Amino acid sequence: MKLQQLSLFLENRPGQLRGPCEALAAAGIDLLTMSLADTAQFGILRFIVRDPERAKQVLEEAGMVVRMTEVVPVEVENKPGGLARALAAIEEAGLGVEYMYDFGAASRPGKAAIVFRFEDPDVALTALRGAGVRVLSGEELLPS
Repeated sequence: MKLQQLSLFLENRPGQLRGPCEALAAAGIDLLTMSLADTAQFGILRFIVRDPERAKQVLEEAGMVVRMTEVVPVEVENKPGGLARALAAIEEAGLGVEYMYDFGAASRPGKAAIVFRFEDPDVALTALRGAGVRVLSGEELLPS
């Protein structure tokens, strides 16, 4: 299953992360998982929420530029080689990983939940499932 992830460019200076977090909090929107990557000039905040359309609207109304992309949540064994198995399936399909990050709140004992961004999520889904890698559903990750 694919999930909608929101991405937000932030100027790389103190205080820039607070604005989007406060806007989402004021709207009662909980960040379920997030990743922040930076360069010298800007950072990219990537996050998943239960209602991405509403979160996008809230942030745009606050004057922020938001992008929505599809990501693939995968469960791997939380042991040496667990992630390598999923990566082997991706490599065999001729795909690369654009980025990935942990979805700790969705992890179960002995398992790790990882969010992947691929150039072609549909091909990735087919490859992962074909290799027996468990792709997580929205219901598992985004309980109401």
